[in-house]
Amino acid sequence: CMVLLALLLAAITLLNRGSDTVMNTAYPRKYDEYVTYYAGKYQIDPYILYSIIRTESNFNPQAESNVGACGLMQITEETFDWIKLKIAPSEDLTFDDLYDPETNIRFGTYFVSYCLLRYHDDLATAAAAYHSGWGTVDNLLSQAEYSSDGETLDHYPYPQMRLYVRKITNSYQRYQDI
Repeated sequence: CMVLLALLLAAITLLNRGSDTVMNTAYPRKYDEYVTYYAGKYQIDPYILYSIIRTESNFNPQAESNVGACGLMQITEETFDWIKLKIAPSEDLTFDDLYDPETNIRFGTYFVSYCLLRYHDDLATAAAAYHSGWGTVDNLLSQAEYSSDGETLDHYPYPQMRLYVRKITNSYQRYQDI
């Protein structure tokens, strides 16, 4: 009986370790030095950044979208230009520099921090803005059927926005659980 109990406990331990390995593979924490540094600089939970990178590019620094966004955090040229004016006006950076993981995480983290600040640290609303733009989110916030308080979104009328927000919030929860 004791041998059987010991074998059972050993099997459970191995399954838990295997589960941890699977979860760490499914929810990686690549580019940790950049994520940690810029998360600290902009006072953001690093798991939010990992969730966005995972959702946007699955940690592929060469990723490109069908709307011209590029890099780990999938930043468009228009957004790059706006961020550059805010944090790097005198630096000799071009849109192609977003393929560099550090530059992309630096710019993306600033943008995420701005979205979080603008939307009162509500991750779902900030994620909707990161994905669809402030104009779209601000318009939805002004409509009672999408926002009961005018500050956070209660409902997402667009399927892509809804899916994106769900992916971000689910990933964030998984990173916290791991």
